Amino acid sequence: MTDAENPPPSQGDAAEPRSTDADGPASSQEATPTHGVGPWPGGADAWPDDPRYDRDLLENGDTRNVVDEYRYWSMDAIVADLDAKRHPFHVAIENWQHDLNIGSIVRSANAFLAAEVHIVGKRRWNRRGAMVTDRYQHVRHHEDVAAFAAWAREAGLPVIAVDNVEGSMPVDRADLPEACVLLFGQEGPGLSPEAIEAATAVVEITQYGSTRSINAASAAAVIMYEWCRRWA
Repeated sequence: MTDAENPPPSQGDAAEPRSTDADGPASSQEATPTHGVGPWPGGADAWPDDPRYDRDLLENGDTRNVVDEYRYWSMDAIVADLDAKRHPFHVAIENWQHDLNIGSIVRSANAFLAAEVHIVGKRRWNRRGAMVTDRYQHVRHHEDVAAFAAWAREAGLPVIAVDNVEGSMPVDRADLPEACVLLFGQEGPGLSPEAIEAATAVVEITQYGSTRSINAASAAAVIMYEWCRRWA
């Protein structure tokens, strides 16, 4: 579900800005998109008779960051198609310091087709790194770790915390259930003691260099890829 205080924008806002020239915005028919595709070839008479297609995108072009399969589809149609094939793992992120990595983790959750993203802590989160992918990804808010843990228990989902704390197991040797919640902390402090306590297991990523840790968003992408390598 979408955060009630931050409803998704209208379909018209889903497209990224189109090309402009020195005199201002170019017309929809004259503009050459820097990425994506232009208006549907052949004009309105050639438009496909398919309710998944968005008339505005057919007319003006589709410059969104979506795979070719979803070109010209409405945002609702894309979400519905994703919902039909989402993976059974969830992603949860503690949000106490408005960490800018949260948006990047949401973007990765969309790329790896997570069932849902859970924001634990502050309701408002830094969306910059999400690059509008949160419009295609279900996001649920939990007031604190206790509320999140209660939801996970009710859903019957084990919580797999990701942090390089004492007692954590390298993820390549750890059990990673097909249906689970992957719980990530923030850059710097990592997971809170309450989150570690609520977890069924704690895993870490094996590293080979001198640094003690890797970027939180990078770690999340590695763990999600490892889940997909095993189960997708």
